[in-house]
Amino acid sequence: MNLPKKQVEKLVKGCINNDRTAQETLYKLFHADMLRVCYNYLPDKELAKEAFNTGFLKVFLSVKSFDIEKGELGGWIRKIMIYTSIDLCRKELKFNTVDIDVQDQDDYFIAPSVLEKLYFEDILQKIRALPFATQTVFNLSVLDGFTHKEIGEQLNISEGTSRWHLAEAKRKLRELLEPSAGNAKSKERSENTK
Repeated sequence: MNLPKKQVEKLVKGCINNDRTAQETLYKLFHADMLRVCYNYLPDKELAKEAFNTGFLKVFLSVKSFDIEKGELGGWIRKIMIYTSIDLCRKELKFNTVDIDVQDQDDYFIAPSVLEKLYFEDILQKIRALPFATQTVFNLSVLDGFTHKEIGEQLNISEGTSRWHLAEAKRKLRELLEPSAGNAKSKERSENTK
């Protein structure tokens, strides 16, 4: 959400001065989008709400560090929400540490024709069907553009483990989105092991 620079300056200044009206306006402007960000990382609604509330508290406590010349306010708040959600994820997640060098593979490519038939909510539901750790890595990598190094640092896992979870997410999503493709892959694997 791109707000006019004057409005952002007024909101930020009001929040710095603990003006309740400015804080309420900021909260209402970003409530829906930021709650959705937390739900992307924390499928448990109570944990997502906890991350959201903690994230907004961090926003209000650190708003004086926001630099309007260096970035957009919504992006800055989104980043806080992502990191707050990741902090909660870390407490909740149990990663299988896999230190294999798994390259991002195009074997798990999902045909655009399949995606065109699905609505965003359908895709989100499929992503939420992934194991929690795999879903978190997928969200960080695909939805928010973090590198495997950054994901590893945030989740205290190796880059190889991050790569494995992303490859696993792509494989499982392909199976969920294109059931016939998943069956063909399983058949191919079993034939190769004979």
